[in-house]
Amino acid sequence: MADTNTLKFGNHDYPVMSGSVGPQVVDIRKLYSETGMFTYDPGFTSTASCESALTYIDGDEGVLLHRGYPIGQLAEQSSFMEVSYLLLNGELPSKGELDEFTHTITRHTMLHEQLATFYRGFRRDAHPMAIMCGVVGALSAFYHDSTDINDPRQRMIASHRLIAKMPTIAAMAYKYSVGQPFLYPDNSLSYTGNFLRMTFGVPAEPYHVNPIVERALDRIFILHADHEQNASTSTVRLAGSSGANPFACIAAGIACLWGPAHGGANEAALNMLREIGTPDRIPEFIARAKDKNDPFRLMGFGHRVYKNYDPRATVMQQTVREVFDALKVSDPVFEVALQLEHMALNDPYFVEKKLFPNVDFYSGVILSAIGFPTTMFTALFALARTVGWVAQWNEMISDPAQKIGRPRQLYTGPTQRDYTPIGQR
Repeated sequence: MADTNTLKFGNHDYPVMSGSVGPQVVDIRKLYSETGMFTYDPGFTSTASCESALTYIDGDEGVLLHRGYPIGQLAEQSSFMEVSYLLLNGELPSKGELDEFTHTITRHTMLHEQLATFYRGFRRDAHPMAIMCGVVGALSAFYHDSTDINDPRQRMIASHRLIAKMPTIAAMAYKYSVGQPFLYPDNSLSYTGNFLRMTFGVPAEPYHVNPIVERALDRIFILHADHEQNASTSTVRLAGSSGANPFACIAAGIACLWGPAHGGANEAALNMLREIGTPDRIPEFIARAKDKNDPFRLMGFGHRVYKNYDPRATVMQQTVREVFDALKVSDPVFEVALQLEHMALNDPYFVEKKLFPNVDFYSGVILSAIGFPTTMFTALFALARTVGWVAQWNEMISDPAQKIGRPRQLYTGPTQRDYTPIGQR
C-alpha cells in the first residue's frame, strides 16, 4: 500500500476507492494499458463490476440492506409493492406515491391477447421456466413503444410492464401445464392476491384469497426482490451493456436463474427433506453430510455469500409456522424441517462450519404447502427478482461509467501454427 488512497503495483499507483459501507476496492481500469497485464478472477469473486446504490450484503455479519433498510424490517413491516418502489426510486414512498405506483402496476397486469396463442405452441409438460424465457423475450415483439433504452420515460414504462406482467406470465405457465383456462387479472386485488387467484382460481367459482397465505407469499417476494450482483443480475447487466432491449435482458436473467446452483436451490432443499422422509432418519443423513466420502449434501444450509445466519431465513422461520397453522397442514416434511433445523443449529460440526439454514431451506416448504409444484419454485423466484433486475438495469443504463461488458481471459490453448491440408494430416 503506497498510502491510504493508492495501491502500488510495479511503478504505478492505483486508486483505492471507498463506498458508503463495505470493503474498499482498487481501481484497476488502467492496469492493462499501463502494465500489459490483466487480473485473473474466476467467478469474479474479488471483482466489482459496477457501482451500485441498491443493495448491500455483509455476508460475515448476516446483513442485507435495500437502499439502506434492513431486510428484516422490510419483510415484517412493508409490502412487495412498497419494496419495489423503493428499489426503483431510491426512497420509501408516501401513501400517495405508493397508491399511484400500485395503480400503475395493477393496470399493466394484462398480457396482449395474442400471447395466449403463443403459450399454446409449447408442450403441456414444458418447464415453466422454459415458457417464461420465451414469453418474456417475446414481449419486445408486442410492446415496441417501450424499447428505446435512451428514453427515460420508455425505460420506466418497460420497468412497470415487466413487474406487472410477470405474475400473469407465471400464472399462465402454471395453468397451461395443468390444462386449466387462463384467468384474467382482477384489479380489485393486491399484487400478490391477484397472482394467487390467477394461479389457483377457476372460472366456475369465486376464489377467496387467504390473507395469511397472501402475506406469506408477499414476504417471500420481498426476500427475493434483489440480492446484489449475483449470477442472474450480472447476466441482466451484461446483456444490457450491449444496448439490448429490457425484455431481452430480463429473459437472459431468467435463463441464468434457471440453473440449479442459483434459482433451483429451494426445490433441491425440499427434495432433500422428502428424501429424509421422517424425523427419525435425520441422524442418518446428518452423519452422511459429515462423511467426506459420501456425496450427499444437506441442501438449504450455508450460502455462497452469507458466512453467518442468512437474515432472510430468520423471517422465513416464523412464516413457515404461520402458513402451516393457517392451512392445517399435516406433513412429515414440516416436522423433518423443524427438527433438522434444530439439530443442525446445535451440532458443533455445523456451528463450526457456519452451515446455518438459508432462505431456500424454508421457502420451498412454504411454497409446497400453499400448493405450488416444485417446477414453479424457480418461476416464482424470477417473478420476485424481476424488480431487482429492472432496478439494476435502470441503474446501469443511467451510469456514465457503464461500458459494454468484455471480460478478459487467461489463454492456455495452442500458440500460432500453420494450417495443414487434410490430405497431409
